[in-house]
Amino acid sequence: MKRHVLVALGVACSLLAAPAAHAQSPSPSPTVQPSTGPSPDVRTALPAPTGRQPVGFGSLHLVDSGRPDPWVPGFGDRQLMVSVWYPAARASGEPAPYLTAAESAAVLAPYKQVPPDALARTRTHARAGAPPVATKRRLPLVLVSPGHAFPRATMTSLAEDLASHGYVVAAVEHTHESVATTLPDGRTVGCVTCQKKMTPEWGATITASRVKDMRFVLDELLRGRWGRLVDRSRIAMAGFSLGGNAVSQVMAADHRVRAGVNLDGSLMPKTPAEPVRRPYLMLGTEVNHTPAGDESWPEFWPHVRGWKRWLTVSGTNHAAFTDYAVLQEQVGLPAQELDGERAVAVTRTYVRSFVDRHLLRERRPLLDGPSPAYPEVKFWRG
Repeated sequence: MKRHVLVALGVACSLLAAPAAHAQSPSPSPTVQPSTGPSPDVRTALPAPTGRQPVGFGSLHLVDSGRPDPWVPGFGDRQLMVSVWYPAARASGEPAPYLTAAESAAVLAPYKQVPPDALARTRTHARAGAPPVATKRRLPLVLVSPGHAFPRATMTSLAEDLASHGYVVAAVEHTHESVATTLPDGRTVGCVTCQKKMTPEWGATITASRVKDMRFVLDELLRGRWGRLVDRSRIAMAGFSLGGNAVSQVMAADHRVRAGVNLDGSLMPKTPAEPVRRPYLMLGTEVNHTPAGDESWPEFWPHVRGWKRWLTVSGTNHAAFTDYAVLQEQVGLPAQELDGERAVAVTRTYVRSFVDRHLLRERRPLLDGPSPAYPEVKFWRG
């Protein structure tokens, strides 16, 4: 398997992502400890959302009763942490947290020159517990699945922006598939699936579990308090890297998901069990996802039978579709060629144009072809 494909799967040592180990099989769930000691003054902050609506934030701990954790025997039922961003009535409450100290230390462990708690102090723009906006019309929902080893918080810039434009966004932490996940009892568990060498077969196995995770979370959201706010006929999913691979598989398994966005994720398997007949956007790095790059995209493309677009962004690396686009430079690590805030703006703009078009039925000419306003974005097939 080519190295650039491994990077696109999110299992190589991406910037700000812990490197994958190569054990033969998953070990018992590791516990991550926060680092202690003084930290230099490193300031990290996410770009402000572009919409008019204040953004609220909530965190859910969900337990899929009767479904054992797939990666750690004896861990008990599958536990999932979910972050929810939503349009708020007003900007009240404390700023939403980004990562816990233990999660930040785990993400930054390979980078000894960076204070281990730097990401725990990242400034966000949502307010924890802010009251949802009062609206007569229920709101569209976007489910989010992060990359392999990437915490769900790394999709915050996209989520906050969508929420500021009227969307409910729910990002799922796939426990034992993230470099660090803090549970309500205070434990921070690490990435068990990273301990096995990534192959297309292993990636497909992890993705099959993610499909179950996402469907369970959607069930819980729609039956809980969020079900009173969400329009069940307007649901999309966006995923990054391995989470992007999961999008088409979730769409095949659950027809409640009406549209999907794959952000730089290689596809495993390369041909779906059934054609994708609903709107589907593939947005990736130019180095990985031109037709001559990752072979999974051109092989998958003919099986998308509905509205579709294939776009790449020049000057980006794999992590450019996450918050790391801006955070890597802020903590003093080498950045991609394209300015981090510009990379975030491109991701936000094209994803929002896609969901506006297919969930809200609003015209978005940006998706019709190349735009002089975004010369770094190339259309390969449409």
